[in-house]
Amino acid sequence: MQTLTAGTPAPEFTLLDQNGAPVSLNDFKGKKVLAYFYPKAMTPGCTVQACGLRDSKAELDAQNVVVLGISIDPVKRLPKFIERDNLNFTLLSDEDHAVAEQFGVWGEKKFMGKTYDGLHRISFLINEEGVIEHVFNKFKTKDHHEVVLNYLKENN
Repeated sequence: MQTLTAGTPAPEFTLLDQNGAPVSLNDFKGKKVLAYFYPKAMTPGCTVQACGLRDSKAELDAQNVVVLGISIDPVKRLPKFIERDNLNFTLLSDEDHAVAEQFGVWGEKKFMGKTYDGLHRISFLINEEGVIEHVFNKFKTKDHHEVVLNYLKENN
């Protein structure tokens, strides 16, 4: 697994959102995009992470940041996550993990003594020109939004 690094152009992608509509990274030129990869909708860690971002929306909006949550969940699972937790940002389905592979977040994981391929919880802040500005790969799910906001406050 070779995760993309800051300074690298973000791969252009189009994925289906929670409503089955195509969403492209290119749709957000002129804005910063927080593309955050999470393993599975409605699991405890992913819920805590999503709710932190939900509750930080006004601060993220003020920094010109759009949030895109990306998982390998099928499209039909995403509206349930949005409704259950009142999420106020777009969720995208990367069921075949092609985009995760482009960003270098699909690879070997270990859990309870088992080794398997899966989605790593890594976020990318992509600048207005489509270049990766920062990679967030060391955080606790409950602190993810704070790590992102602190970075934005220190670097903008």
